[in-house]
Amino acid sequence: MPDRTPPAWRREDGNDVVLMLHVQPGAKRTEVAGIHGDGAAARLKIRLGAPPVAGKANAELLRFLAMAFGVPQRAVLLLRGEASRQKAVRVTRPVLRPDRDWILAHRASSE
Repeated sequence: MPDRTPPAWRREDGNDVVLMLHVQPGAKRTEVAGIHGDGAAARLKIRLGAPPVAGKANAELLRFLAMAFGVPQRAVLLLRGEASRQKAVRVTRPVLRPDRDWILAHRASSE
């Protein structure tokens, strides 16, 4: 029987989605790179094609998530972790739901 437990890195809050992330700035390109950690400490890992200076990595993260979820950048809020690799982000009223595909991809790779 497939595991239907919601991942620790994603939580639905009304019409919003809250993501717990582990980011890796300075990568070649911006992309989802799997899961970092296990169990309750699991985070969605995102590589960022921007350096961690002068807010460039955070700006790239918010741009990437806005595009992925089909919302304007103002609908993606950095809740925690401005100067950390561990971040919490809220996506307000997402139009697209790539997080569901990311869950399926993770489950398929861990089987």
